[in-house]
Amino acid sequence: MDAHLLDGFGRRIDYLRMSVTDRCDFRCVYCMAEDMTFLPRQQVLGLEELYRLAALFVANGVKKIRLTGGEPLVRKGIVGLCERIAALPGLRELVMTSNGSQLTRLAGPLAEAGVKRLNISLDTLRPERFRAITRTGDLAQVLAGIDAAREAGFARIKLNCVVMRGRNDDEVLDLIDYAVTRGLDISFIEEMPLGEVGRSRGESFFSSDQVRELIATRHSLLDSAEQSGGPARYARIGEYPDSRIGFISPHSHNFCATCNRVRLTVEGRLLLCLGHEHAIDLRALLRRHPESDQPLLDAIHAGLARKPLRHEFSLDGDVQVLRFMNASGG
Repeated sequence: MDAHLLDGFGRRIDYLRMSVTDRCDFRCVYCMAEDMTFLPRQQVLGLEELYRLAALFVANGVKKIRLTGGEPLVRKGIVGLCERIAALPGLRELVMTSNGSQLTRLAGPLAEAGVKRLNISLDTLRPERFRAITRTGDLAQVLAGIDAAREAGFARIKLNCVVMRGRNDDEVLDLIDYAVTRGLDISFIEEMPLGEVGRSRGESFFSSDQVRELIATRHSLLDSAEQSGGPARYARIGEYPDSRIGFISPHSHNFCATCNRVRLTVEGRLLLCLGHEHAIDLRALLRRHPESDQPLLDAIHAGLARKPLRHEFSLDGDVQVLRFMNASGG
């Protein structure tokens, strides 16, 4: 019988989101504080340790790995790591989430290394607004990166947009037009209450249902049952059948019942749920048992038995999870 990972509710875990760095060249307002302190090098998993964990999870039934950060493309040696992970027997696909800033240089090498799909963050098409949201980013550089990715031959490219009232909700239709006229997918994401970012997220919350209402003023949405292995629910627009419109709705349409994933932070903490602090310290086990994976596998199975049924995100009150999104694996 094939090896596989199950949680305490019988959900099969076949998707690992693996952070390769907590560092990023942007400081997006929903992801980080403006003045961030990053992990010292000795606390960060080395490339060999990341590969060893990827191989362990794939050997035990994981079919999809997403490399995240921070910004994964600022990690030295990332292309070589991608090539090794993509070659693991049994892995269906290696994918990546990026802010797009390094893609003019790395899109081609990533595709050649075996990365099948890219998710690229894009919250606005206005240069001044882009700088305000990212604090440091250059929109022209990211748009050039998206063009480079389109030329590199990935199976699919998806844009990710975190929609915030009063910041970018007035651009939903423009972002859809940008995506579908280029044959790209796009997902709209409700902001998640991770980390203290210096403002009330309730004031900026914009639900997936509100996004759909905006889209309906210009396009007819046709709901789709297709899945990409993650939490997005998809629809298509009749006149642009090549593009998928996704909705990731941790608040308004909880997706936990079908959860199939865990997250590995770059310091080796296996997060059992994005909305809880429950975690397993795999780094200590990696370094204590360099010759045997069994202690790691035992800890993973024991941890999955305690994986929560669901997160309990709320828009009211204090921040529920203190770690920032960049420390959660994208």
